[in-house]
Amino acid sequence: MEEAGLTPHSLSKEDQECIKSLHITDPSDDRKRIEDTKGGLLDNSYYWILDNAEFRQWQDDEQSRLLWIKGDPGKGKTMLLCGIVNELKKSMTKMDLLSYFFCQATDSRINNATAVIRGLTYMLVDQQPSLISHIRKKYDCASKALFEDVNAWVALSEIFTNILQDPSLNSTYLIIHALDECVGDLSKLLDVIVGQSSALTRVKWIVSSRNWPNIEERLSKARQRMRLSLELNAESVSAAVGIFIQRKVLQLSQEALSLCKNMPKGVVSMTKLEALIQVFIKLSLLYNSLI
Repeated sequence: MEEAGLTPHSLSKEDQECIKSLHITDPSDDRKRIEDTKGGLLDNSYYWILDNAEFRQWQDDEQSRLLWIKGDPGKGKTMLLCGIVNELKKSMTKMDLLSYFFCQATDSRINNATAVIRGLTYMLVDQQPSLISHIRKKYDCASKALFEDVNAWVALSEIFTNILQDPSLNSTYLIIHALDECVGDLSKLLDVIVGQSSALTRVKWIVSSRNWPNIEERLSKARQRMRLSLELNAESVSAAVGIFIQRKVLQLSQEALSLCKNMPKGVVSMTKLEALIQVFIKLSLLYNSLI
C-alpha cells in the first residue's frame, strides 16, 4: 500500500482548509525522522516478529484486534514498530488503510492524547478523503478552534469514533508507538483504544509501551487483546539488537578510518586517538538510541 497523500484536485477548497487546520504533524514524516535519528531501519533487526506466534495470530485471527507490544528500555521497540509499519504497507491491499503515530515525550506536538487522535485521523482522511465529512460536520461551525480549544479532545475523539464506525471504512490498521511517552491525557487515549478495539471487527490495533502497570491495567479491560512481551522473546530481541550494534560499530569504525586517511602524516597518530575516542563515545550512547 502506498501512502496516498491528499491532492488539491481531490478536495474542495473548504475541505482543504479543514485538512490544513487538522494538521499538526504528518506521522509519516515523524516516523522517518525517528528512523534517521536512530541510524536507519535495518531489515534483519525486526524480521523475527513476522514469525512470532502472537503477531501472526493478531494478523490472521479476526477476533484478535488489539496487540500490546511491551518491553523495558533498550529492547528496540521503536525500530520494531517501524519495521511492522513497513511490512504492513507491503502486505495490505490497495483498499486497506494504515494509520500510525509515534509519541515522543520531549516533543509537545506529539506527546499528548489529542495530538495522537489528530495524527491518526489525518492519516485516515489522507487515504480515504470521503471520511472528511465526519470532520466537516463540526469544523464548519467551529473552524480551527475545533482542534485547539478546551473541548478539542471531546470533539476529536467523537470524530475519530465516527470515522471508525463509517460503513465505507475498509480493513484498517492503527498503530500507536510509545504510549508511555504520551504525557497528556494518557488515560483518555487508553479508554478510546480499549473501547474501539472491543467494538469494531474490521479495525486492528497495535500499541507499544514500556512495562507500566497503569497501562497494563487499562488495556486489560479490552476483550480481544493480546500481549507480546519482549522480555519473553529475549533471544530474538538480543539477536536483533546485536545486528543493529554490529552495523553501527562497522559504520563508526569506517568513519574513524576515513578520517585518519585524510589527515597529514604528522598528525595521524593524534587523529587516530581522537577518532577512536569519538567512536567509543558514540558507542556508549548507542544503548540510549535503542530505547
